[in-house]
Amino acid sequence: MEASSNANDFIGIAIAAYGIEADEIELAVMRAAHEMFWPPILELLDLDNSEAPVEPTPDLSRAPEER
Repeated sequence: MEASSNANDFIGIAIAAYGIEADEIELAVMRAAHEMFWPPILELLDLDNSEAPVEPTPDLSRAPEER
């Protein structure tokens, strides 16, 4: 199934699944946020990070050491 970039396709269904009621103003704000944030999210998903070095022994309790 192809991912939809149209907020109207999933915002209403998603909030209804959580039992949240939203009026037209709240839905408009959600659509505006989607229009603003979705294109950069898609760019991040398409980012090729295969050449980035892998941390050999990650300690997830600390920030990575500077190189």
